[in-house]
Amino acid sequence: MDWCHYRFRSRWDLPAPPAAVYDVLQRADHYPNWWPQVREVVRLDDTSGTMRIRSALPYDLAFTAREVRRDQAAGVLEIEMAGDVDGWARWTLTADGIGTLARYDQEVDVTKPLLRRLAVPGRPVFRANHALMMRAGRRGLLAYLAAGAQGV
Repeated sequence: MDWCHYRFRSRWDLPAPPAAVYDVLQRADHYPNWWPQVREVVRLDDTSGTMRIRSALPYDLAFTAREVRRDQAAGVLEIEMAGDVDGWARWTLTADGIGTLARYDQEVDVTKPLLRRLAVPGRPVFRANHALMMRAGRRGLLAYLAAGAQGV
């Protein structure tokens, strides 16, 4: 087993239509407005930018994200990441009644030296940290959508 390799999947049930959710998720440079752990997004060009995230643990992860798929009809947004984590992440949105099921899949290798050194003993804590970040992201997105801020 590669202790520095992670696969994550989260499912968010959201009471907004897929088009509204897609509109918010496609604008990563606005994530800091609603997702507390996304501390900074700096757009580099039309399809890439740098991100800095920090959850409950006292470390930042910084990486460059490059868009590889943007398909509103299919409800898919996918990026490649390189930096403190290398890999990919994908949002897949599907209609669910009058709302949306947003599935987040991520597969990464941790490259940050400190986290690699702590890979074995820290793995359960790192996974819990990610879960906390995703839970806060869902809460933030729910509030953002409820406030009608998707047009911001």
